Amino acid sequence: MGERKVGVAMDMSPCSRGALKWAVESLLREGDHLVVINVQGNVTYEEGHSQLWEDSGSPLIPLNEYDDPSIVKKYGVKADPKTLEILGYAAKEKKVVVVAKIYWGDPREKLCDAVGKIPLDCLVVGNRGLGKIKRAILGSVSNHVVNNASCPVTVVKASEPEK
Repeated sequence: MGERKVGVAMDMSPCSRGALKWAVESLLREGDHLVVINVQGNVTYEEGHSQLWEDSGSPLIPLNEYDDPSIVKKYGVKADPKTLEILGYAAKEKKVVVVAKIYWGDPREKLCDAVGKIPLDCLVVGNRGLGKIKRAILGSVSNHVVNNASCPVTVVKASEPEK
């Protein structure tokens, strides 16, 4: 049993870390694949990697390489220690295969694209707890993904609303 591909949208914020923790504790089971999806908003063409993989995203990055300094420099993403601890627990204790994939562009569009391209069986996203006015101005990534992704999406609410 298992072999599901479960995606978790991660921007390394406390809210996305809460979504990751929920997925590890409540959703993942032995044999599943956990795909951590990070979308970088800034596209820089100096290194060439974001231009090379702007449409398809980076290759899948195994957990043991995710905090490697050369990978961090290459893709411009650094997982914080708390996130790495949760991912390590998932791999070791839950016996889950953990990989990361990085995209560049609008998180709303790239998360929906990732669902079909990876492909994912389900996606977990965090909700920053924005008020109605901020959500109307900034737009809601989770709302867009729920309404446009081609797989089931679980939204994990933040424990504290952002101010």
